[in-house]
Amino acid sequence: MDHAEKARALFLEGYNCAQAVLCAFDDLTGLDRETGARLASSFGGGMGRMREVCGTVSGALLVLGLVRGYSDPKDPGAKTDHYHLVQEFARRFREINGTIICRELLSGVRTKPGNDPEARTPEYYENRPCLRHVGEAAQILEDLLR
Repeated sequence: MDHAEKARALFLEGYNCAQAVLCAFDDLTGLDRETGARLASSFGGGMGRMREVCGTVSGALLVLGLVRGYSDPKDPGAKTDHYHLVQEFARRFREINGTIICRELLSGVRTKPGNDPEARTPEYYENRPCLRHVGEAAQILEDLLR
């Protein structure tokens, strides 16, 4: 099973979009499932269902930070290189979808009003592009990490 397939399977299990992407790369991040799920839990629904940056993007950027991030604040070259990698991920995601913003990705999709997460019903999966975006983000990430 590749990372995109694993991410989609995790999303279908009920993990949020950010969790599904981050946890799919546990072989590269070294995070156990519980730690990865907790770390990414705030980013689902475009940051706690505020519909800001898509959770798949946030999950992917967490992976990039863990696998290719920098830790020395006195190394501006490493920071620059990492930011370019983040920007390249976003460019590729935008190339496919036109945006990295959750509310824009969900434009035209009828969602339940309010702040609470929606139940994962067959209609939920049928009407949303989220499963597709989970796979796209994982595939872009896999390509960048090669």
